[in-house]
Amino acid sequence: QLVESGGGSVEAGGSLRLSCAAPPTYTAYCVGWVRQVSGKEREGVARIYVENNNIRYDGDFAKGRFTIAQDSVKNMVSLQMNSLTPDDTAMYYCAAARKGSGHTCSAPDDYSDWGQGTQVTV
Repeated sequence: QLVESGGGSVEAGGSLRLSCAAPPTYTAYCVGWVRQVSGKEREGVARIYVENNNIRYDGDFAKGRFTIAQDSVKNMVSLQMNSLTPDDTAMYYCAAARKGSGHTCSAPDDYSDWGQGTQVTV
């Protein structure tokens, strides 16, 4: 039910903006971005709590370079990524904790729903 867009290839130092769209009827408690390099564990990037707009960046790599934001009218969450480095190369997943699911986005696997992923290559 979550659809990502905006991935692709970019040179080091460049920027990408990822978007995650949910159906109009989907009510999330929180939405996050998680990335994964093949053969490695998932790594939390950032998350946003929908009702109070509380934002958390889950890794030092994201602070100051990545910005998560929500558009409540469109039921979308975006991730603006600047100053990208080769270390940012990964599959990026949008994930959400549906309201009432019991999930709280507090860990990279603490989500009830996942998008298909979008590849980012730097």
